[in-house]
Amino acid sequence: MAQNFTNLTSDCQYWLQKLSALDQASTLETQKDTCLHLPQFQEFLRQMYEALKEMDSNTAMERFPTIGQLLAKTCSNPFVLAYDESQKFLIQCLCCLINKEPQNSGDSKLNSWIRGLLSHILSAFRFNIKEFDLFTQGLGYEPVDYCPALLKNMVLSLVSKLRESHLNGFNTRRRMAPERVASLSQVCIPLVTLPDFEPLVEALLIYHGHEPQEVLCPAFFKAVNEAFLLKKISLPTSAVVSLWLRHLPSLEKAVLHLFTKLISSERNCLRRIECFIKDSLLPQAACHPAIFRVVDEMFRFALMETDGALEVLAAVQVFTRCFVEALEKENKQLKFALKTYFPHISPSLTAVLLQHPRDTPQGCHHQLLQHVSLMLRKAVEDQACGSCRDPFESWFLFIHFGGWADLAAEHLLRSAVEAPAAAEAPVAALLWLLAFYYRPLDSHQQRAQTMVEMEAVLSRLRFLTLSRSSPISAEELRAAAGEDSHEDPMQPVCGRLIRHLLLNFLLWVPAGHAAAHDTITLMACTDEISHEITGFLDQTLYRWDHLCTEAPRPAKLARELLQELRARV
Repeated sequence: MAQNFTNLTSDCQYWLQKLSALDQASTLETQKDTCLHLPQFQEFLRQMYEALKEMDSNTAMERFPTIGQLLAKTCSNPFVLAYDESQKFLIQCLCCLINKEPQNSGDSKLNSWIRGLLSHILSAFRFNIKEFDLFTQGLGYEPVDYCPALLKNMVLSLVSKLRESHLNGFNTRRRMAPERVASLSQVCIPLVTLPDFEPLVEALLIYHGHEPQEVLCPAFFKAVNEAFLLKKISLPTSAVVSLWLRHLPSLEKAVLHLFTKLISSERNCLRRIECFIKDSLLPQAACHPAIFRVVDEMFRFALMETDGALEVLAAVQVFTRCFVEALEKENKQLKFALKTYFPHISPSLTAVLLQHPRDTPQGCHHQLLQHVSLMLRKAVEDQACGSCRDPFESWFLFIHFGGWADLAAEHLLRSAVEAPAAAEAPVAALLWLLAFYYRPLDSHQQRAQTMVEMEAVLSRLRFLTLSRSSPISAEELRAAAGEDSHEDPMQPVCGRLIRHLLLNFLLWVPAGHAAAHDTITLMACTDEISHEITGFLDQTLYRWDHLCTEAPRPAKLARELLQELRARV
């Protein structure tokens, strides 16, 4: 704590010098310097408040001898008063210096002086001419032309001029000079969170001049993006898209901000993840291919860094679902070719995966799954010679539409157990689809071995179902899936995949319902597997809701099992 006080004392001197420099020379350069340092100064005020609230007034003045001088100068700086939450922290600091029980005339004078500063802060935002000279001059108006009632008209006038400049193109007489536009963006940095200035912020974002270089200040983009991410301003989607197209660091920051929210949210709650993703406006903005490519690339890196973590896979799939919905709302026919969104894969494969199963009769799902499997297999095995990039690109596209893998597992299990004779033809295609989904970079031989292991599990489950009339026990089901092996259980490449098949058996095959709760209890022997099963059940329910699937018994059982697993956490 002592070290923190030392740092704050040093910071007091630094910021006092900064503010004194602005008082002595109120030039455009010093104003720009102040605007650039506003976020750091606000953080300093916050830290100062945290320190002051732990001590009485006299101790505070002794510990920080220049604090009064610093706060007084801050009260006369309109840039600080207008910026974000700086005014709030400033008021809190001043309140901490008020002596609750003044003992002498010195304490009373200090209290009176602080109350005067507080009154000054509150009156400053009544748009006193003297206090807002800097703003009006920076916006291109003289103080004598300015009065509080004209603030709205001033903003609307600037918005109109920006729109005229945008529409008039190369008509230089009616265009706003690039230097003026740049100056506007600079002056607006501390004002972006003020509601009255939102129209001007929006107009600047959607303004496009004809200069070869970006004219808006990078710090302006950064300030607007930060305010938008923290929900301190509201902007239409068009303005947000323009912001992210014009300033790549802002788009990257928005994606990282979303990642942070997803990581800190409840695990395996896809409805909550969907709300976060839609609220971010990223799916809507991703209808522009340039934004989609950046977001998709960041998801790719997240997958690679986490070695295909289930949470990231789920987030990719939910984001893709939200993106496709936004694309359908924006236009019935694509404005951009599919190649612009997924440049590494053939458009025909992308078009097939984009089809929603709910738009296809349920009786045709087998044929559609076979078609998807054959196209993927051709893309992977015909191009995989000497290159691992193509299999990965095909897999990365496939996991965007992970519902196809879930549908394949469901159909494979139901058809193999309920109607084995009719299932012979599509079994190989569905097995290949699942083996590729879980282990995309396996060789042809490794994938063939995975398919053999899966088929063996299906045969054992089929035998259990057809060979007896008594209820199947949890131990028998786990044995059929190979989970009770004492020799490195589930080590083969299809460990998660076999659990996937077993869970589908529990949900869809009536013989598995009675033993479902006991089987889940035995399967969820570690936190990792419990987390995996929870994610599977949540994703299954989420997919059924979107498909409007009529499956009351499996859905009821899935919700019971999910509730049971979450109750253990």
